[in-house]
Amino acid sequence: MRTNKHPLLNLATIAVFFLSAGNIKAQIKTAENSPAWVSKSDKYTQQLIDLDIKYSPEYGSSQGLAKYDTQISVPTLATQLAERKEKEALVIRFLAAVKIEKETPVIQDLNILVNSMKLNFRQQDFETKRQVPFHNASSLIYSGLQILLDDQTPAERRAAAVTRIRKYAGMEKGYQPITDLLKARVIKQIAGKDMIYPSRQQMETELSRNASIVNGISELCQKYKLSGWEKPYAELKKQLEEYDLWVRDHVLIKARKDFRLPPEEYAMALEGYGINIPPAEIAQMAHIAFTAIQNEMKPIAEEIAKKRNFSSTDYRAVIAELKKEQIHGDSIIPLYERHLKDIEEIIRQHQLVTLPDRPAIIRLATAAETAQSPAPHMVPPPFLNNTGQRGVFVLPLNMPAAPGEKNPNKYDDFTFDAASWTITAHEARPGHELQFDKMVEEGVSKARAIYAFNSTNAEGWGLYSEYITRPYMPLEGQLVSLDYRLLRAARAFLDPELQAGKITQQQALEVLTQEVVQSKAFAQQEVERYTIKAPGQANSYFYGFTKMLALRKDTEQALGTKFQALKFHDFILSQGLLPPALIRDAVMKEFVPKQ
Repeated sequence: MRTNKHPLLNLATIAVFFLSAGNIKAQIKTAENSPAWVSKSDKYTQQLIDLDIKYSPEYGSSQGLAKYDTQISVPTLATQLAERKEKEALVIRFLAAVKIEKETPVIQDLNILVNSMKLNFRQQDFETKRQVPFHNASSLIYSGLQILLDDQTPAERRAAAVTRIRKYAGMEKGYQPITDLLKARVIKQIAGKDMIYPSRQQMETELSRNASIVNGISELCQKYKLSGWEKPYAELKKQLEEYDLWVRDHVLIKARKDFRLPPEEYAMALEGYGINIPPAEIAQMAHIAFTAIQNEMKPIAEEIAKKRNFSSTDYRAVIAELKKEQIHGDSIIPLYERHLKDIEEIIRQHQLVTLPDRPAIIRLATAAETAQSPAPHMVPPPFLNNTGQRGVFVLPLNMPAAPGEKNPNKYDDFTFDAASWTITAHEARPGHELQFDKMVEEGVSKARAIYAFNSTNAEGWGLYSEYITRPYMPLEGQLVSLDYRLLRAARAFLDPELQAGKITQQQALEVLTQEVVQSKAFAQQEVERYTIKAPGQANSYFYGFTKMLALRKDTEQALGTKFQALKFHDFILSQGLLPPALIRDAVMKEFVPKQ
């Protein structure tokens, strides 16, 4: 999974696992099986991939290139400038190629690559000219090591993590501690004029969780029985602790109290997440949808209350009762695996999409992973050099307590039966697991698998997957599925309205806990997402979903009785992670005429 920022400085959000070869190796589509245009497109895309790997070897490791496992990124300004110069030259070459290429898909892919780099340039210029950054060294380093230390990573590759630790700590000849390099970058930015400091709330939240993340490195090293890691880890841990103190003294002390992004930065964030309408417009759409979804929930809640003899028929009270049926510990994964099989049967019976002959992978997160990503999520497979690697559906634990925190808030949102249906549909099948793995197994161009990725493309399908399976779930699953759709609508007006200063964080928490019936812990995580973690991203679920619904409606109108959901969904998945406009173009110009 790629992003628009520099690979090392954004590794904490990439969260890519490299998984060992499984039993699907023979099913993976090779280049010679793909259309000729894919080969031509991939030759262009490989030039950009090579640059990204050159400047971020961790990314190369995540994509299965073992020769990069002992290398690390060097986040100096000189490195950034060198990378920028090479990419600017690449943009010129790609724009020249657009003028001479004849095949539409190749031209589309070239434009995907150019647009990705140009957005990256604009974000980079804003950061270097206007901002004092907060680089969380603990998260960056943990992510760089986690790529190598995973249950299904080939055992022979794991030992390279020790070399990587030594280099991060500056204990290898020719390397400086990463923390020193990040300090130098921050000091240079501090010297700028009228610089914007990071949010105090963001910094305090992340710094409070770093102890869990750093301890997670030690736990991984012990789990995989690495040798020679103790001394470099001790040095690295000391450096990270000192770095956090330095950050508190030099950056946190001047951090801004206002969490809101500058409008220019928020606009670029929305663009990066694939949202191309004004924030106020998506908020207006979401408010209307929020009320409509609530009305849809009422009769289902009444039916459940009557069946179960609940005292209240209000959907809020009914969901609160359903949440009391919590599943704990070793029972969590079996519950999700059982309902995954139920959903697969629904998919087959109702001909929703073509399923592979292999099982999906579900596992619990570690404490360190939970500190980084405290919600259920799909970790995608590598899209390059894939020899059987697959995506993994990860369920988090409860958020670790911050230092001195005696009674951390507890989640009750993911570990009850009614919720497991819609979460499984979204993260596993027919959602992200199928979405990502089909790209690997059936073959799409590298541009569409990697650089076309944004949240609107991915999350629109995830929420749509809940939508197409919901009618066949039990009533309890249907109600909570609608509640999760209600959450996505809430995100699409809370995020922009928080950024615009129209509502307060407390008001957002009240909407999430009272109207969407979230736990206080989950609601707090959501508000962090809108304000400090990834402003703009949460809008993408609702926005992408509306695009998918509109496309399906128009396709049904165009085909009439010839419309078949299975063929439509298989075609959508075959296109990779194209933006909504290109998906629509492919459906109307290719899929509809063929049907």
